[in-house]
Amino acid sequence: MGGIILLTSFTVINDKKEKAVTTPVPAHEIEKVNIPFLQKDFVGFKEALAFKESQGNYRVVNELGYLGKYQFGRETLKRFRIYNTDYFLKNPKLQERTFVAYCKLNKWILRKDIKRSVGKTIGGVKITESGILAAAHLGGAGNVKKFLRSNGAIKFNDAFGTSIQSYLKKFANYDVSNIKANKKPIV
Repeated sequence: MGGIILLTSFTVINDKKEKAVTTPVPAHEIEKVNIPFLQKDFVGFKEALAFKESQGNYRVVNELGYLGKYQFGRETLKRFRIYNTDYFLKNPKLQERTFVAYCKLNKWILRKDIKRSVGKTIGGVKITESGILAAAHLGGAGNVKKFLRSNGAIKFNDAFGTSIQSYLKKFANYDVSNIKANKKPIV
């Protein structure tokens, strides 16, 4: 009945994986094991979103041409005057700064919708500020506005079938208060 689960961890010394340690844990004891998790802060938000988008890979380009850790489209990058996609893919700092700037811009575009929608249930989803920012990352601020203002009647799915509602749910309740709305953020 009770199986064994193997947990593997690594000892890190001077930024190098030095030693793999595998520990057998009886299945009935797994809830007692302290497994690291992301905090519900902005860092947790961006890392969870990055994992969903690209598994955190800065250099990935998907089959639709979306780029990097956060899977930016070329048009979005142009908005921030980023035209050299090869340079963008090789520059993690630029990708991180671009993500923050895009969150600031989306927060500005959606500021009225955030104010009137957070805390409500729309389309069967409890609306949070972080959920709105994640949904805007997926489908654009305009599609999030349509969804919220239509009380969930106007839906949006990306080319892979991922819905705004799924991002509103998955990325709810992160503290993104450190992101300040900005009409013209600079990367």
